[in-house]
Amino acid sequence: MLDKISSAIDTFNTKQGQLSALLALPLLLVVVYEVVMRYIFNAPTIWGFEATTFLYGVHFILGLAYCDILGGHVKVDVFTIRLPIKPQSMIGVLTNLVFFMPTMVLMTIFSWRYALASIMEAELNPTSWAPPVYPFKTLMALGFSFLLIQGFSNLIHNIRVLQGKAEGVR
Repeated sequence: MLDKISSAIDTFNTKQGQLSALLALPLLLVVVYEVVMRYIFNAPTIWGFEATTFLYGVHFILGLAYCDILGGHVKVDVFTIRLPIKPQSMIGVLTNLVFFMPTMVLMTIFSWRYALASIMEAELNPTSWAPPVYPFKTLMALGFSFLLIQGFSNLIHNIRVLQGKAEGVR
């Protein structure tokens, strides 16, 4: 049962990560458009910089869980990498429960509060373009939620390794 949950989380975060990676394409288009308008036509846009910031921010935050699946986050594993698999998994379980989970639970709760407050007031960015920012704050909360559930998947996996029912450490 837990293996199915972990696998479903991994599959979901892999697919959403691959999909959110496509945000690099509109980001590229906006940057190229802004550069052409600014340096060739001497007519910079009022929205280009903000649009690139929003697109990159969403690209980054939605990629967190996917990066975790791929093992791309920075780890201090100078000592643990030399240990056998089961002690590595034990350390993974402990660090997940002591550091990762409390931090990510708080980040997720507070990012959702932040997003909901923004939605309630239909918050706009205080600039001349003044785009709504609540969709981006909501996506930020979703990104933290995805990373939190990926942490649960990693915890399940490491427990299964300790039980001798899975391979590899996350």
